[in-house]
Amino acid sequence: MIRQILIAALVLPTAALASAQTPSLPVPAAPVARDVPGAKELPDKTLTYKILFDAEKGADKPGDINPMLLTAGRFINTLNKYDVPADHQKLVVVFHGDATDIILNNDAYKARNNGQDNPNIAIIQSLKKAGVDFRVCGQAVMARKIDPKTIQPEIELDLWALTTITALEMRGWARVGS
Repeated sequence: MIRQILIAALVLPTAALASAQTPSLPVPAAPVARDVPGAKELPDKTLTYKILFDAEKGADKPGDINPMLLTAGRFINTLNKYDVPADHQKLVVVFHGDATDIILNNDAYKARNNGQDNPNIAIIQSLKKAGVDFRVCGQAVMARKIDPKTIQPEIELDLWALTTITALEMRGWARVGS
């Protein structure tokens, strides 16, 4: 018993210190950019990052998280690591093309993917909670015969990805992806 108390006394402060040094990430499913010693360009707390993540490509298989969602998550985690204020993070993900099916709620996704759960829902919810906006191309929704009622509630339906992407770019958003 005394041995267990001594071990706990030695281990608990170390565990507490380690957890205090590891900040929680807004998007746990995504990584954070690794430090690069001597890197010249780092996230700038004074800039407002207006980033449009163009999600046109689907995941390799239905059980995978869409790579553009992971990219958006990694970006927001990295901005947070470098203390970029939340009001300087203006991020939008636009789904179209092969990425359109990931916008489905779990029941609709399972019906289209042989009973496979939608692996994108948790990261979409984490990104939304972190302030990311989501849009989906209405033309792709109609072409894929998706009932708008089956779209995840975090995602807004737009007329056409082309109008959304070009309008955001004309308003000063930088495009990442396709």
